[in-house]
Amino acid sequence: MNDLEMYRESLALCDDKIIDALVERSKIVEKIMAYKEEYGMPILQPQQEAKQALRLEEKLNDNKYREEIMDIFECIRMNSKKIQARKLFDYNIVMIGFMGAGKSTVAEYLSTMFAMEVVEMDQEIVKEEGMSIPDIFATYGEEYFRNCETELLKKMQSRKNVLISCGGGVVLRECNVEQMKKNGRVVLLTASPEEVYERVKDSDDRPILAGRKNVKGIAELMEARREKYEAAADIIVNTDHKTVLQVCEELVQRLTEMDGE
Repeated sequence: MNDLEMYRESLALCDDKIIDALVERSKIVEKIMAYKEEYGMPILQPQQEAKQALRLEEKLNDNKYREEIMDIFECIRMNSKKIQARKLFDYNIVMIGFMGAGKSTVAEYLSTMFAMEVVEMDQEIVKEEGMSIPDIFATYGEEYFRNCETELLKKMQSRKNVLISCGGGVVLRECNVEQMKKNGRVVLLTASPEEVYERVKDSDDRPILAGRKNVKGIAELMEARREKYEAAADIIVNTDHKTVLQVCEELVQRLTEMDGE
């Protein structure tokens, strides 16, 4: 065996060790998830993730392969999150609620923690139609926009493990609710009219609020939709005066409890 063949054999042995280590690591991730569930511990622990990242930084501080190894570990972390998400959510999480309730913020945070894909329905429709939502309303009317929402929800039936953030009026159609529940758990995020106003007052991308962008107008529209929101929801989480971590912890806990019933 010449030197090149010897090096290649050594490389193959390293690959075998890496594969075995990754398999063992994935099993440990599943054991950690099971332990947390058994003892009622919070699933989301960003401080632990930060601790692991710091440990890796310290270990690779002066290593000449630092950049390459960090890149590999980022992939490992992402895939560990996907393992957690698959174990927890063998379905789509569909978030509904009035505009400003926190759907996009919560979806993005959960996406970071679980490496789940986010589908922002409004953004997806804007991309497909090639125009803004106010322009869609002005050009084709609200009924056309609602049809776009329905068609997008139908497409999502074939997916799973996706975070779907719905527009505020998506539950106004009963058929939309039926589409959501075919492959998902529906989470209603709520907030007070005062809180919603503070969150949307500087936005010009809310055609439904035209002429009533004030606490009174928001409260009236919220009340008009409340019954449909609550009827569609599998769980309800209030977001007032809570951090996004607190909201997500409650959401995950409630979904886990629901699936365990």
